[in-house]
Amino acid sequence: MLKIKTFTFNPIQENTYVVSDETGEAVVIDAGCYFPQEKEMLKNYLDSERLSLKLVLNTHLHFDHQFGNRFLFDTYGLKPHAHRDDEFLLDKVVAGANIYGFPVVENAMPVGHYLNEGDVVRFGTTTFECIHVPGHCPGHLVFHDAANKVLFAGDVLFRGSIGRTDLERGNHSQLINGITAKLLILPDDTAVYPGHGPSTTIGEEKQYNPYL
Repeated sequence: MLKIKTFTFNPIQENTYVVSDETGEAVVIDAGCYFPQEKEMLKNYLDSERLSLKLVLNTHLHFDHQFGNRFLFDTYGLKPHAHRDDEFLLDKVVAGANIYGFPVVENAMPVGHYLNEGDVVRFGTTTFECIHVPGHCPGHLVFHDAANKVLFAGDVLFRGSIGRTDLERGNHSQLINGITAKLLILPDDTAVYPGHGPSTTIGEEKQYNPYL
C-alpha cells in the first residue's frame, strides 16, 4: 500500500513528497527543504517511520524544488535523479535564488542519474513510469504510478491551473500539448500531486481546468 507524506517547504510553498510502501522503502520527490528546521523535519519523518530512503527524484530542477538535494546527499549518500535537459538550471540556482531573496552560498547538487521518457523507477514493490512533459522547463518529468493511480506532476499541472511558461526555455504550446497528449489520457480517478498547492484528479482537471 502506497503512503504519501506531503511537506510544504520554503517561502515559495513547494510540495515535497515522501512516498513509501509496505516494504519500508521510500523515495523523496522534489526536496525543497531550505531552512535547517525543514531539513530536520524531513529527516525526522524518515527516521520516525523507519523508512529506507532509496532514491531522490526531481520532476525538474528549478531552485525551489532542489534546495534539499545536497542535504539528502550529505545525509544518505544519494544523488538526485532528473532529466538531462534541465541540468543547465543548476548553474543558475545561486543567482536565481538570490533574485527571489533566498541567500544561497553553496552550488547546487549535481545530477547523479539521468531519467528519460519511458524510464521505470522501482523501489519496494512500487513502480513509477517517467513521462517527459516539457514546457514549464525543457526537462520536466512527471512520475506515474499506474497500479496505485497516482501522478506526481511537479509544476506541469495544478488544481485549476498549469505551470507558468514565461521562465527560461518555457513553451506554452509545448506544455498544453504534453498535458493533453500524455496526462489527460490517464484514468479520471488518477490522483494528481502537484509541485504547489492542493492535490486534484485527472477527471477534475479535464472538466474544470480553464487552461485546458
